[in-house]
Amino acid sequence: MTPGTLIYVIGPSGCGKDSLMNYARSRCPGGEAAFAHRYITRAADAGGENHVALLPDEYQGRLDSGLFALAWDSHGCRYGVGAEIDQWMEAGLNVVVNGSRAYLPEAARRYPGMLPVLVTLDLGILRQRLILRGRETMDEIEARLDRAGAYSVSHPALVRLDNSGELSDGGRRLLELVRRRPARMRRAV
Repeated sequence: MTPGTLIYVIGPSGCGKDSLMNYARSRCPGGEAAFAHRYITRAADAGGENHVALLPDEYQGRLDSGLFALAWDSHGCRYGVGAEIDQWMEAGLNVVVNGSRAYLPEAARRYPGMLPVLVTLDLGILRQRLILRGRETMDEIEARLDRAGAYSVSHPALVRLDNSGELSDGGRRLLELVRRRPARMRRAV
């Protein structure tokens, strides 16, 4: 059986990664792909992402036990993707994760055959989405916008997905990538 591919979705906070992933997930039978939840040291009701909320000590215990395939810190929180994704890929499923732009080099080292997908959009639209989300102050939003505009992402297989328009346009494009075969990838140790 050909192992599945890690599809590593990245982009600035508020660009619509979760919405795009939910669009693709709702249209993708379970035998085609698996959409991984992230484990985050953030309250479960923080809005937006359907994640597994962990206390800092819980997170550290799982990290120390090797239960995360990917793990990073960002914006005052700790993020992890469970080691179960390796089993899913070995079973032939493409696995979609909400990743981190800053962690991309390490993720690519661990999964050299991964497909990174960078979600982009107009900064004016991003500002509106961040304001509507209501998780940050205006100063925090402006800092996120500055970071989004200045952040450079590079990878030889990088796919850019513009999410400035209708969700269905970007969602269909992500779904095409999720369904792409043949998938070839193995985890490096």
